[in-house]
Amino acid sequence: MNDTIPRLLEEAAGKFGDRPFLRVGEVTRTYAQTRTAAATMAGALAKGGCRAGDRVAAMAGNRIELVDLILGCAWLGAVLIPLNTGLRGGGLRQVLSAAEPRFLLAEGELAERVVAAGFQGELWIAGGEDVPAPGTTAAVPPAQVRPDDTAFVLFTSGTTGTARGVRCPHAQTVQWGRNVSDSLRLTADDVLYTCLPLFHTNALNTLAHALAVGASCVIDERFSATRYWARVAETGATVVYLLGAMVPMLLARPPGPADRAHRGRRGLSPATPGPAWAPFRERFGVTLVDGFGSTETNLVIGSTPEEQRPGYLGTVREGFAARVVDDGLAPVPDGVAGELVVRSTRELAFSTGYLGESVPAPTAWRRTGDRVIREPDGWFLFVDRIKDVIRRRGENVSSQEVESAVRSHPAVADAAAFPVPSELAEDEVMVAVVPGPGHLLDPLDLVRHCAGELPAFAVPRYIDTVPELPLTATGKVRKAVLRERGVTATTWDREA
Repeated sequence: MNDTIPRLLEEAAGKFGDRPFLRVGEVTRTYAQTRTAAATMAGALAKGGCRAGDRVAAMAGNRIELVDLILGCAWLGAVLIPLNTGLRGGGLRQVLSAAEPRFLLAEGELAERVVAAGFQGELWIAGGEDVPAPGTTAAVPPAQVRPDDTAFVLFTSGTTGTARGVRCPHAQTVQWGRNVSDSLRLTADDVLYTCLPLFHTNALNTLAHALAVGASCVIDERFSATRYWARVAETGATVVYLLGAMVPMLLARPPGPADRAHRGRRGLSPATPGPAWAPFRERFGVTLVDGFGSTETNLVIGSTPEEQRPGYLGTVREGFAARVVDDGLAPVPDGVAGELVVRSTRELAFSTGYLGESVPAPTAWRRTGDRVIREPDGWFLFVDRIKDVIRRRGENVSSQEVESAVRSHPAVADAAAFPVPSELAEDEVMVAVVPGPGHLLDPLDLVRHCAGELPAFAVPRYIDTVPELPLTATGKVRKAVLRERGVTATTWDREA
């Protein structure tokens, strides 16, 4: 096996040479041009003193300099560490201390932020004259990297705790490309569109999805619910990349002619709320494909455009295994909720662990922190993140089920459910609710609606009406922020 990113790029350039591969901003490149850009970027990095194994961090938005750094580092055998652009202060200091990069690319005020956080290596300012760039030096041959060599260190979002650096080997990225391209049924005729940040595994691996089949890849600057479908149309995209939290945002927009005036037909959208799946396809003409895959693993569980069960993750894919276990890690029967644990029978399909920790055994079971149910026919239902389970009156309440019920109210655009302390011990159910455009939300009407959708113990007690939910840069709700804020003077209490 020689599953490395340079080999993947070389093979794709040899096979698809003059086909368009990459579009970022005003820059468009073919497969052959992308290979040359990677090789000359690696030469520029080497001229600047970067060597195989060196750690190179980046704190920048989705721009061509970042893509060049991604491919150039992989070609040279250096380790790229794309940093969440939302990091600052203590969180940024912790990540930089753990990563220990020799070089760092930053843009704008982000450069000031990394300096303030104590970075003391060589700093490149995006757009500056001293930044290594493709074409400024001669091309160098691809480094003799191994499939188990680290290509990227990706820090988890840290919504519930300190971010940890995940070591992602070359082979893991290559297999992401094969697995997702198969799940989405990608072909060389497809145009992939992502506006997710490149420090996130979903967007970063989109490059590998395209390389696996010869598709084109469009990387946009950022997500805009207002402009989303117009951008899909302008780029000619046939496949879109979303996160589940973005689906209600798009459905909450007023209907318009742009909803169907595009070529998009399939979309990868992990954690899509079940009730939103059919309305999304009916309104926008896009079939969403769900699945389970994390920064630490791969696409272990998934569905396809032809095989769907809204609200479910899918079934276990070839080369992987999954089981549901209790607190003692003993398997539980089908139909019973427990923690999802996964493993790979494919060599190096998973990460090699976290920075500062030993490499897990290749076939070891990995805990996910996700609470799921396996149905007798092998389909997996996502219930909750274990840390987001609400315990009320001796019952476990799924925050996802509460959110699904709340979102089904016609006046609601989005919602997040979370636990707050109860006077009687355990938890009370609280929801932060974003009203839809032009709607005034009546909390009492919402509670009555939920009473028809949920068991009595799961009906929210507290309701906060908010203009927006606090999100990470990857679209995940920062429930730690909501829990910390808790009940305020403006919170509606149905028991008051």
